[in-house]
Amino acid sequence: MADTLVIVESPAKAKTIGKYLGSKYIVKASMGHVRDLPKSQTGVDVTRGFEPKYITIRGKGDVLKTLKDSAKKVKKVYLAADPDREGEAIAWHLAQYLGLDLNQPLRVVFNEITKDAIKEAFKHPRHINMDLVNAQQARRILDRLVGYNISPILWKKVRKGLSAGRVQSVTVKMIMDREREIQQFIPEEYWTITTKLISNGKDFEAKFYGYGDEKVELKSEADVQEVYKRMADQPYVVQKVTKRERKRNPAPPFITSSLQQEAARKLNFRTAKTMRIAQELYEGIDVGGKEGAVGLITYMRTDSTRISATAQEEAKAYIQEKFGSEYVLSEPRTAAKNENAQDAHEAIRPTSVMRTPDEIKEFLSRDQLRLYRLIWERFLASQMSSAVLDTMSVDIKAGDVIFRATGSKVKFPGFMKVYIEGSDDGNEEESFLPPIEEGQTLEQKTIEPSQHFTQPPPRYSEARLVKTLEEQGIGRPSTYAPTLETIQKRGYVALEEKRFVPTELGEIVITLMEEFFPEILDLEFTAHMESGLDSIEEGIANWVDVLDAFYGDFAKRVAFAEEEMKEVEIKDEESDETCELCGRVMVYKLGRYGKFLACSGFPDCRNTKPIVKETGVKCPQCETGMIIERKSKKSRIFYGCNRYPECDFVSWDKPIARPCPKCSSMLVEKKRKKQGVSIVCTKCDYQEDADS
Repeated sequence: MADTLVIVESPAKAKTIGKYLGSKYIVKASMGHVRDLPKSQTGVDVTRGFEPKYITIRGKGDVLKTLKDSAKKVKKVYLAADPDREGEAIAWHLAQYLGLDLNQPLRVVFNEITKDAIKEAFKHPRHINMDLVNAQQARRILDRLVGYNISPILWKKVRKGLSAGRVQSVTVKMIMDREREIQQFIPEEYWTITTKLISNGKDFEAKFYGYGDEKVELKSEADVQEVYKRMADQPYVVQKVTKRERKRNPAPPFITSSLQQEAARKLNFRTAKTMRIAQELYEGIDVGGKEGAVGLITYMRTDSTRISATAQEEAKAYIQEKFGSEYVLSEPRTAAKNENAQDAHEAIRPTSVMRTPDEIKEFLSRDQLRLYRLIWERFLASQMSSAVLDTMSVDIKAGDVIFRATGSKVKFPGFMKVYIEGSDDGNEEESFLPPIEEGQTLEQKTIEPSQHFTQPPPRYSEARLVKTLEEQGIGRPSTYAPTLETIQKRGYVALEEKRFVPTELGEIVITLMEEFFPEILDLEFTAHMESGLDSIEEGIANWVDVLDAFYGDFAKRVAFAEEEMKEVEIKDEESDETCELCGRVMVYKLGRYGKFLACSGFPDCRNTKPIVKETGVKCPQCETGMIIERKSKKSRIFYGCNRYPECDFVSWDKPIARPCPKCSSMLVEKKRKKQGVSIVCTKCDYQEDADS
């Protein structure tokens, strides 16, 4: 008979943990947070020490009733939510609702969901950490005060439905500032000269460096002609050869931000997708055999690169067996700690390095396998010996003109045998130079000048934006993905070619906030606020004092903005389409579900229609219309004939603008959970990989 109730957040986590604990435990899921501030009001009494008014989240009544009934039937209740601020707050709210004694050790935490970790965690329950709870409360209340005070002003002065958040606003400001930099950028001309030389029958490239020992920039074609003039009829003589041995260390194991960045670079994952799949891997996957459901990775919201001694030893044994002793670290490698890091959890790593991606791939979906392989390889590489490169730098003289050639080759691969970190800017691979000696005269094969212009700073990709937020101390591991999702949903930014650009609406809102709420948009102020919130978690600061220090000046700014902020009229952007009902021009409008077309004659004419995205594929059913992209009421994309309702053809799969090579029927992109994306024929058995 079960005598202990364990409450976690999700059914998947409950299933995995329940298997390890046995029949004396009942494991139930709270389905995330159970109480929150009300949506209909601020829910914070600033006159009574920022006292929050918590209510049961809509739809959670039945869940809480089930948990309460279960709690009455057992002797003990343990709260095993995630090991972070949010998890601690969930545990505290559950304890409050269930009437549990906070003086008892109710809280169980673990960094990974494996049999040994779970059994060890339940041997050492602890009290709910009120510093963590208060840190979460303070963040929630601060965000509520900012959002529910500024948003109504924006509704009144700009447009209904707008919102302003503490972290989201400064993120939009960063995107807008980058756009301003790009618009104000003035390109500057510069030139390079590349010569192809021959040594011992092999050619290689050298680039113009300067004159004598001085590095010189070529800013015009006249500068190039000066180089040609000074080196005319001069032989290419090797002046200096420098050979070095260089060590290259692996990247540390993943933290939340670096996982999001690398998944974007290597897997083309959005941040939200990365975190969703990582959550699945953490909570447990059934890998068959004796193990069954098991957590495959450690907790995925972390800012620490720390690794447990047990994991290091296991990795060491695996590397020794698979690669040999020369690939084993002589002593554990330690990475420099980020000054903003809380270091509360280990880095993201596989729960067992012995559980290789190839051994469990049949149990994972395509995306789960790709992310798990990335995490597994990154961790393994971080525990391997450094790579050793032979590098060579050659200075070649023609008169007083100096050309320089560099090259490298791998002498010992070390960690590179398993994994190499990606880069936002791309990696230029250097080839090794042929044998070259000082004093040697080289034969010239070609010489070619090239004109270039300096480029503006690039727009932020998701990976680059997350990296910048982390470097600036804005937000924390759990906030990056929801922040990026929110600013897009609100219509403040858009993604163009996987890069963020501010919308007109975003620019208007940020311009107003720059005038009336400059502190909210100030990077240093926001980072300082984050540090203050962290100090609550560490037990250094009182959460009410932190909020009080912020709210006084903020309340004054709110009052000033309500009086002084002028109303802003957003002019509708005209389209090329004409209203079929009245003949007026259709304009673009921004609604709850994104942009749509509406008649400019509103309210006399209320005609609206969706923005059509064409696929270029003829309808296979009526053979007259064209297939276009549409959205269902739940915002799910599907494809249908533009002659609807005359033609009712629909498909959930995206049509491909070429016929089947086997039967000439329509091809579509088919997304399958296990196999990923493939291209299939709608009539015959033809199939191909989408990446081919």
